[in-house]
Amino acid sequence: MTAPQAPQVPQAAQVPGAPEPFGARLRRALDDRGPLCVGIDPHASLLASWGLDDDVAGLEQFTRTVVDALADRVAVLKPQSAFFERFGSRGIAVLERAIADARSAGALVLTDAKRGDIGSTMAAYAAAYLDPGSPLFSDAVTVSPYLGFGSLRPALDAARAAGSGVFVLALTSNPEGAEVQRATAGGGASVAQTVLDHIARENAGADPLGPVGAVVGATLEEAGADLAVNGPLLAPGLGAQGATAADLPRVFGGAVRNVVPSISRGVLGRGPSPRALREAAARETDALREVLG
Repeated sequence: MTAPQAPQVPQAAQVPGAPEPFGARLRRALDDRGPLCVGIDPHASLLASWGLDDDVAGLEQFTRTVVDALADRVAVLKPQSAFFERFGSRGIAVLERAIADARSAGALVLTDAKRGDIGSTMAAYAAAYLDPGSPLFSDAVTVSPYLGFGSLRPALDAARAAGSGVFVLALTSNPEGAEVQRATAGGGASVAQTVLDHIARENAGADPLGPVGAVVGATLEEAGADLAVNGPLLAPGLGAQGATAADLPRVFGGAVRNVVPSISRGVLGRGPSPRALREAAARETDALREVLG
């Protein structure tokens, strides 16, 4: 049984001249380009498999190849910030360019940073990824709610103002996550369900999707939670982690239409040939369309 829901108040109509809401942009991208998010995860073993050195030059060549090959055709690109941060400022510079180039080519960029803090620190993280004046400005960013959902308020407000989105960790694909996410919260619901209920309230009245998404692993046997949050559901775990497109209806049930399936090594492992990357992305997109419509 889920925690009692607060009354849902329809969100105000879009103000003329304001940025188009993230949920509307994401829905259009998924419908037009197909339901696929490709992760950009330049870890050392993948660089080596491409014949690249594990240094900034290898990072830059890898990232530029992926962006050039896919940004004009996939709905979402998801760079994992950690793999750029490990090279310091020069790595962050590569990430900044990748975000700008991918967005210029029409892909939505979801920066996978999993930030979470309180007060002015959370506000600073929000400014880094969700302020249009920042060189790291992204269409969306992943955040962690485990200092309390209310601690995310600076990011939620910044995203709404910029027409961007946030994806909140809820039911992640790593098995260790269950010890926190499946635990019972004060009201009797699981911690994950409490997070999902907060997300649903943030998205109340939005059409076609709200700006606040949830991260729900495609590798789960079952969600065991109410995923009707009126927002996108980022589904990592397809491909190398073992989940397939056929698993999505079982995990997501009636919310499957709003799933954003994320694949990394299943596409990136076909590189470094740009043509092979594009063919792999097209195959994955076709398989997902058969299931998701």
